[in-house]
Amino acid sequence: MKSNIPHIEYPRPQLQRESYINLNGEWFLGHSKQGYPLEYQHKIKVPFSPETKASGLGNFILKPDEVLFYKREFEISSEFLKDITFLHFGAVDYSCICYINGKEVGYHQGGFLPFSFDVSKAIRTGKNEVRLTVTDPTDTGIQSRGKQKLKRGGIWYTPQSGIWQTVWMESVSKDYIKHLKITPNIDTKTIEVEVDTESDSILIQVISGTEVIAESTKKLSTISIPDMELWSPENPKLYDLKIKTKNDLVSSYFGMRKFSIGYDGKFKRLYLNNKPYFHNGLLDQGYWSEGLLTPPDDESMIKEISLMKEMGFNTLRKHIKIEPLRWYYHCDRIGMLVWQDFVCGGGPYQNWKVAYLPFIGWKTDDTKHKFLNRTDERGKQEFIAEMNSTVSLLYNTVSLAVWVLFNEGWGQFDSVQLTKELKALDSTRTIDSVSGWYDQGKNSSDLKSLHLYYQKLKVPKNEPRVIVLSEFGGYSLKTEGHVYDDKKLFGYKILPDKESLQMEYRKLFEKELIPLIKQGLSASIYTQVSDVEEEINGLVTYDRKVVKFDIPFLKEINQKLQYQ
Repeated sequence: MKSNIPHIEYPRPQLQRESYINLNGEWFLGHSKQGYPLEYQHKIKVPFSPETKASGLGNFILKPDEVLFYKREFEISSEFLKDITFLHFGAVDYSCICYINGKEVGYHQGGFLPFSFDVSKAIRTGKNEVRLTVTDPTDTGIQSRGKQKLKRGGIWYTPQSGIWQTVWMESVSKDYIKHLKITPNIDTKTIEVEVDTESDSILIQVISGTEVIAESTKKLSTISIPDMELWSPENPKLYDLKIKTKNDLVSSYFGMRKFSIGYDGKFKRLYLNNKPYFHNGLLDQGYWSEGLLTPPDDESMIKEISLMKEMGFNTLRKHIKIEPLRWYYHCDRIGMLVWQDFVCGGGPYQNWKVAYLPFIGWKTDDTKHKFLNRTDERGKQEFIAEMNSTVSLLYNTVSLAVWVLFNEGWGQFDSVQLTKELKALDSTRTIDSVSGWYDQGKNSSDLKSLHLYYQKLKVPKNEPRVIVLSEFGGYSLKTEGHVYDDKKLFGYKILPDKESLQMEYRKLFEKELIPLIKQGLSASIYTQVSDVEEEINGLVTYDRKVVKFDIPFLKEINQKLQYQ
């Protein structure tokens, strides 16, 4: 029987305990100008933002001078409480203060990353109350915000605020397992497991199927994997992990895979498991018609990833957004490579600098921060801190192949130095330092990353780096009855009907894209998975009710996108 509580599943698949309390569902909500009296005017369904239809509201936009007030009561049993109790938030946009039973327990800034508060001194057996106050400057601030804009339109979308991922609690022993870092090495047929815990007693078990195939009793262990089976999109083999201390037990998983760059005799290529592997992907904005940044439920994420794989794609570029961790878990187990963008911010976006000048070959040194509106020191430091946190959060993701540091100059700064810092954080993945333009030269990024929408597809000659087409296409079709706005439409090439759409798509791929593989192209990211509001260049509609292409048609073309 389906639960009435949205996103009831345990939200952290690679550090999972049996005991937890989900606090999604009905909360009270108020909003007012800062400094005005508090009043709870609404009921809201968490974890959907108040700007969304799925929240039960969806009829207002939080302004920069306003505050959201959340409140709900919940029961705690004495059996649940152990030594330390945490209140977790998957994501809250943007700045919040949290209270338990009238006592302030923590403050957090950052709209896209999970965080938690130790509420051990405030929580009690029986009835409890949690309250949260939230503010969000949206695009009037310098914080990381992605594609949210108060005046939405075109490639800019409805802003949202407040809680937009799962709220949950867990209570743990003093010897609890705080964090895991898992690094596979297919060349030595081992994994390195680093366990962060205060415990002196630990047991790590590697499980394949139902059988324990390896064990270790060290916090930092290098464990051999007998009869190693490689993970790939074609064979998404996952191994289970159990990690035990005296009083704690968590389950996790990993896959044996390797992302690298190799030379095929003519060109540098993206490699998977020591072999050239063409990344055939889609740009994935991760927006939903009912929930905006929040997926409707677990099943919807599974269905969409599976549909893209059925169409013949093997890669999704998660565009300027961090998903709930269960989305990455589904990519791991279904078999879908992920390119992960960092969430951008900074000063105002100016079209002439980041949309027009690049087309005439304009270049800029991104250590000169004024041109790209990155003079704010606090914003830059916040971006760097979030880069570190994002890597820590997603490091164990099996399917994550590429980090995308900056996109089309949005908030770009010091990309050469930040690429070095990113490689120090994670040397196991490829880095696309500046996707699109304002490339800082051949020594700055692993990839030469191209965005081509209005030009004929081509690749540069004598390029010493791996060449990828990280955005292109955007062919669009208006689907009657399934558009956000009948009068306002945006697309890079709008076609009149399905037949024309597929004809132009075939021409683009077979005449222009596929021949580039022999000229050095190693990846292609077509725009995009779904329509988003008035942007109608998705393979499926915004409400996910109509697939615009024939699936066998896409499969046929995608089968040709591989190294010849």
